[in-house]
Amino acid sequence: MNETPAQPDYSNLRGNVSLLGRLLGETIAAAEGDDFLELIEDIRGLSKQGREVGGLSREPLLAILRELKNEQLVPVARAFSQFLNLSNIADQQHTVSRHMDPLLSASRKLSEGLHELLEEGVSTEAVIEAISQLKIELVLTAHPTEITRRTLIHKHSEIGHCLGQLELEGLTERERERLHKRLRELIAQIWHGDDFRTQRPSPVDEAKWGFAVVEDSLWQAVPQFLRRLDRALYENCGEHLALDAVPVSFVSWMGGDRDGNPNVTAEVTREVLLLSRWQAADLYLGDVEHLVEELSMTTCSEALREWAGDSHEPYREVLRGLRGILRRTRGEIEVALENGARSVPHASKDIFHEVGQLWEPLEACYRSLVDCGMGLIADGALLDLLRKVRCFGVHLVRHDIRQDSSRHTEVLSELTTYLGLGDYAAWEESARQAFLLQELASRRPLIPPRWEPGDAAREVLDTCAVAASQPPGALGAYVISMARQPSDVLAVHLLLREAGCGHNLPVAPLFETLDDLSRAREVVGTLLQDSWYRGHIDGRLMVMIGYSDSAKDAGVLAASWAQYRAQEELLEVCDQHGVDLTLFHGRGGTIGRGGAPAGEALLSQPPGSLRNGLRVTEQGEMIRAKLGWTSLAVKTLALYTTAICRANLRTPPEPRPEWRDLMDRLSQDSCAAYRGVIRENEDFVPYFRCATPEQELAKLPLGSRPARRAAGGGIESLRAIPWIFAWSQNRLMLPAWLGAGAALRQAVERGQGDMLAEMAASWPFFATRLSMLEMVYAKSDAGLSAYYDECLVPQALQPIGDGLRRQLATDMDTVLSLRGLDELLQGEPWIRESLRLRNIYTDPLNMLQAELLQRDRQQPDPVLERAIMVTIAGIAAGMRNTG
Repeated sequence: MNETPAQPDYSNLRGNVSLLGRLLGETIAAAEGDDFLELIEDIRGLSKQGREVGGLSREPLLAILRELKNEQLVPVARAFSQFLNLSNIADQQHTVSRHMDPLLSASRKLSEGLHELLEEGVSTEAVIEAISQLKIELVLTAHPTEITRRTLIHKHSEIGHCLGQLELEGLTERERERLHKRLRELIAQIWHGDDFRTQRPSPVDEAKWGFAVVEDSLWQAVPQFLRRLDRALYENCGEHLALDAVPVSFVSWMGGDRDGNPNVTAEVTREVLLLSRWQAADLYLGDVEHLVEELSMTTCSEALREWAGDSHEPYREVLRGLRGILRRTRGEIEVALENGARSVPHASKDIFHEVGQLWEPLEACYRSLVDCGMGLIADGALLDLLRKVRCFGVHLVRHDIRQDSSRHTEVLSELTTYLGLGDYAAWEESARQAFLLQELASRRPLIPPRWEPGDAAREVLDTCAVAASQPPGALGAYVISMARQPSDVLAVHLLLREAGCGHNLPVAPLFETLDDLSRAREVVGTLLQDSWYRGHIDGRLMVMIGYSDSAKDAGVLAASWAQYRAQEELLEVCDQHGVDLTLFHGRGGTIGRGGAPAGEALLSQPPGSLRNGLRVTEQGEMIRAKLGWTSLAVKTLALYTTAICRANLRTPPEPRPEWRDLMDRLSQDSCAAYRGVIRENEDFVPYFRCATPEQELAKLPLGSRPARRAAGGGIESLRAIPWIFAWSQNRLMLPAWLGAGAALRQAVERGQGDMLAEMAASWPFFATRLSMLEMVYAKSDAGLSAYYDECLVPQALQPIGDGLRRQLATDMDTVLSLRGLDELLQGEPWIRESLRLRNIYTDPLNMLQAELLQRDRQQPDPVLERAIMVTIAGIAAGMRNTG
């Protein structure tokens, strides 16, 4: 008789949510009075009742919200918002909890993942090779989706730490009470503090936030992850991870991404690069000082004696020398920063400028300890530091530069006009390519010394000069957004050469609209046919795939198929020319921007797409959710590792020809349905601006980048992030589903339902699309969307919302039928339960937000505006994402 699999135990999670809720209630009562807490409980109770009867009885809740006095608006919104934040902390802590299913722990996940591959017939040698070739490059971006202030993030981390401590067995009553007291203190600090920044962060502030993620989490997570990977490899294959292995590294766009952000200048990038080096030196210094205290042994090898001389404590002698280098490095960088980041510290043996300066003496210490029978000591903090040196290098993170292709065209247009060659911008593509290749092959400079470009052109040239002045390890890539032609890539190579860039900085075109994705093969193929270009890239190419803008352009289903096909075609054309292709995935956190659970997303990629590693953006609040705590980061890296190894060693199934044909048709139909609403209905943009808080979102001090690429304009000028964010607020979730269900319904009506079911069962790419649609439907709420329309949308525009909600209901039925389910998230009971519990707290925030938006638009009021901001943050917390 088969035993029913044990269900995960969520009692500890529920207990933590209850504990934090109770402590928040006590804090609110102490600060606002018992009557106010009773009001909050009344609202919560009515919200719960409304959900219990299917959302049909929300009038009592609306009545109490409408009666709130102005001075009650912000505290009520904050109470529900903070409960959702605390629930998220408990949820995050649970994922790394000792009460969690041990099969889901990072160590077990790695070991089980490798064991399964061996059981499935993969050879030990192949697994060892896959781990040795593993390359995970996580790109931390400056996208303004992190709505939580850094000071609050710190408090949230502290709360998570306390919850973890409370799990420990054998705590005395005094220890338990101390932890409860600390939780009360932290929650009180949150309640009595400010939820929002008073000003938008500068690009330098954003970069410092990124460095803080490294310092607070990744600095410890990397060596912890590598210890687990080493153990898993040894347990399953009898091999240890190489000492100099670098399976994971980090890149930052913060301070380097100037696409549509005039606040990111060449001077900002120069400053951020220096701050990055300072942070690295500071972190290394802390570790070296710790080792100076620890490594007091007197016995050493002859090889180390050459480093240490006649010192009685040779390890300390070597480490003190490193300590001096790091202190001088930190000091020189501080002087450079005080001088406006103009004077870059020079390269010398006294300043840390090359990895070998740390690696070689530290490795000598390590080898000496092993040779002298002290391997246990060698494999402690010293091994961790060696791992960090390989991962973080001189600059902590490498930095990408990103710029829109049109900015490079403007520079060349201005230059060719000055030189009397005509207007580059007006030339045909063939003429542009011929000019650029001729100049790239020439040994003479193109830019005359006396030319004085305009401010915009000067800024682009200054940025190229900053890139050229950096050593090879400082930068990751120069990314060209809205790359459409081969000349867009060649132009950047020329501008970098003119700036004196002596090393081969990867120049990565970003293909992001449906049309650009469909032409990616043609563009790259044309480049690879040129002998200068092939020689210059030396067999390696990086191409970035844009998920956000393609989905905004064509809808999620058409965009995802275009992304899949573009990757296949790029892999094929690069194979034909013997070029190793690194695909750089520009995913967001939300489904409407290409987001998906990491394992599912990687295993649904085209075969071969991960063989040269994974390079992927981690954006906004997803950085905190996946990498913000050391334990979370270790788990995230373990998940990526097992998925990449499986994708590379057990090739995902390729779609059959008839599946491709059907996907082509689904893509066409879904794109037509999506654009029929978004582009062809002239009333849609006015409806969007009325029905969502899009206008109000621009007032949130989220990030340094403007919400629009250009002033005015319609949906096309709006960035993907506020586009997604706005629809998640009113719970229609439109960009994440529009067009997909309609196309699937049409296929069913054509008699292709069986083939769709077959695709869902046998093709990870298609199965993941349906799974993501189901998740979006579960987060949507037609009733709340209708209430927003009732409050905010003029009568003449309301039929648009009515039609969209009817389409949503039809699409839900279609996907449930295809998946053979009776209800949404039937196979995900905890996620369904989590959403149900969150809705009790998000419903009042949504209803209050709609009411506040109505009042504020009729008669603007700072109190109303602040309350709206709080509801926006609270709903984002409830949805677990922003943009």
